[in-house]
Amino acid sequence: MAQTPLTQTPATNTASLPSGKPPLNPVNIAIFVGLPLAALVLVPLWGVYHGYSATLWWTALLFLYLNGLSITGGYHRLWSHNAYQAHPLLRIFFALWGAGALQNSILVWGSDHRRHHRHVDDNEQDPYSAGRGLWFSHMGWMLRKYNTNEEDFSNSPDLQRDPIVMWQHRHYVLLTVIMNVGLPLLVGWWAGDVIGGLLLVGLLRLIVNHHVTFFINSLAHFWGNQPYTDENSARDNGFLAFLTYGEGYHNFHHIFQSDYRNGVRWYQWDPTKWLINLCAWLGLASKLNRVPNFKIQQSILAMRFKQARDQVEQADTPQPLRETLEAEYQLFMDALNRWKDLQAQRYERRVGELGDALAEKRSRLLEKWERATVRTRLRELEYSLKMQRKRVEILMLQMQAV
Repeated sequence: MAQTPLTQTPATNTASLPSGKPPLNPVNIAIFVGLPLAALVLVPLWGVYHGYSATLWWTALLFLYLNGLSITGGYHRLWSHNAYQAHPLLRIFFALWGAGALQNSILVWGSDHRRHHRHVDDNEQDPYSAGRGLWFSHMGWMLRKYNTNEEDFSNSPDLQRDPIVMWQHRHYVLLTVIMNVGLPLLVGWWAGDVIGGLLLVGLLRLIVNHHVTFFINSLAHFWGNQPYTDENSARDNGFLAFLTYGEGYHNFHHIFQSDYRNGVRWYQWDPTKWLINLCAWLGLASKLNRVPNFKIQQSILAMRFKQARDQVEQADTPQPLRETLEAEYQLFMDALNRWKDLQAQRYERRVGELGDALAEKRSRLLEKWERATVRTRLRELEYSLKMQRKRVEILMLQMQAV
């Protein structure tokens, strides 16, 4: 997930600077350093002097979630990854509350995030590469005018064609002032505490929202496990998922970025996924992308085999266990080949259905039977991978015990 600098500037020749670093970005320093310092002083002072009503606390929490879900459900999964389609009313809602998160426009945010996914961990091209350290990926990348912060919308022609995206981009400053100053002042007036509304609903809520987002860029690339892939630094972390509206299942997201879910299991905390499901039920969202369960199981099992082989290399594993591991791997490869064959059959059947629809030659009953047969075989393969994963995990325990 991206938190984008509010001011993007042309590339800077850092070699001419004495420190070897690009110059500081004064606007971003004022926002991402100055505002937190102000909150650290002013929010407690007003709390001691005047106090905050329960209304202001609950409104601040509501605004926090509206901002956060608009970033995760709108900026991130809808616009950056096209994981589903949304009704114009929902897109306008996300555009307004996303502006309230003060993380730049959808266009800039989405473009940066797509570069992050394409070049993840590449210190020269990933705007907030974890390879440059925890501090850099958390917020250091926004405080200087790095070359990787230069605007480049070549990867976002679809966003540039979106009238809501471009409307928000053109009026971003006005919108963010209304959402971050106007609305908190209105809430404060309604609650009988204008200053409290500005400090709690406006300032403190904004700071919390910022750093929750930063956690995905930073901590989610350093802290957690990697059940799906270790080809990049992204990690799954349930605690971060709780703080970030479901975005903490980052290892899954980086390998299956087009899936509208991050928490793929029913028990994983992903309110963004639940919101999208609710919107689909209400007719406000459609065409929700879901990665086939077989591919998910394939990734998990591939990681298990990699870990098992690492154990074999690091320990004096008995030959029978080595042979069992290799036999399981051959079964795994056979399952992959069968799955590819079934996918090819489905494709050929769809092409055939097109021709048959035109020629009106194929029996509808035969088509239904073929569909059911392929679906049954795919489910059988999914189940076989689940069972094999359990066998490999038991095998790994046996190798550890030797």
